[in-house]
Amino acid sequence: MSAKIKLRREGAKKNPCYKIVVIDSQKPASGKFIKMLGYYQPTKEPPALSIDKKESTKWIEQGVKISKTVETLFKKEGLLPNLPENKKIPN
Repeated sequence: MSAKIKLRREGAKKNPCYKIVVIDSQKPASGKFIKMLGYYQPTKEPPALSIDKKESTKWIEQGVKISKTVETLFKKEGLLPNLPENKKIPN
């Protein structure tokens, strides 16, 4: 199984809320996910971000690829100081 860590959009129109999830790369982003690692609410002041650092580190060590946006959020939380290039998802 090839998995990715991505954002899953939820919330109302013009009021997005995102879940940070581990999902099978063969499934659509809105499909069933394997594990929820946290959430991100960009419309709050200041933006709300909650990440399960222990669980996220476990998935990264297993070789799960990370989307660019999630990588930025993880770095903001100090979770990924030096992420190897082969773990990133190319655009």
